[in-house]
Amino acid sequence: MLKKILIIEDEHSIATLLSYNLVQAGYETIIANDGKEGFEKALTEKPSLILLDLMLPSMDGVEVCKSLRQQKVQTPIIMLTAKDDEFDKVLGLELGADDYMTKPFSPREVVARVKAVLRRTDQTSIAQTDSSAPLTFGSLKVFPEQFEVYLGEEQIEFTPKEFELLVYLMENKNRVLTRDQLLSAVWKYDFAGDTRIVDVHISHLREKIEENSRKPLYIKTIRGLGYKFEEPKAG
Repeated sequence: MLKKILIIEDEHSIATLLSYNLVQAGYETIIANDGKEGFEKALTEKPSLILLDLMLPSMDGVEVCKSLRQQKVQTPIIMLTAKDDEFDKVLGLELGADDYMTKPFSPREVVARVKAVLRRTDQTSIAQTDSSAPLTFGSLKVFPEQFEVYLGEEQIEFTPKEFELLVYLMENKNRVLTRDQLLSAVWKYDFAGDTRIVDVHISHLREKIEENSRKPLYIKTIRGLGYKFEEPKAG
């Protein structure tokens, strides 16, 4: 069965070009021309990946991304933005986007990025299937095969990329990991050294698993180096 890509883009020429190149690469595509339509199709069509423009009529890309994550839809999202603006990138990632691309971009570049994100998603699914033992540290328990995280008795929701990053940190506990190492291990392709992506995701993890994100017990910042996952000391 062909993997389905949902393109939410209001510029007809761009949507058509993206669709043509993705179909040529072996994907099925669906096009939505505004945010509201795109949001509804994301819920009903259950695509494998969403290409989401930032500036959309009726409901902008930020709101679409935020609303999908609130609905527990964890489909990978690549945000498309016409602005080479750090705020837009960080905001999209904070809301749960898995990647972003800045216009103008070549269709070949988009297809390559779609393949990379889907490949990571598939590899994560395989790893989760192959691993049955939970990872437990303090009151934090992660079930890789079930894509579930519990803090005490409470289940915590994560995006696929947040989950992958958390598992990687836990599997490398007590080891200092640089931002470049995390980029390579979790994102698995060149992000042009944009380590801000790592910082955003670490911040998001802390908000979800730490009692006080400003004084983290699990994910420690090692100044000048990177991050280290530690098990909280008893008492």
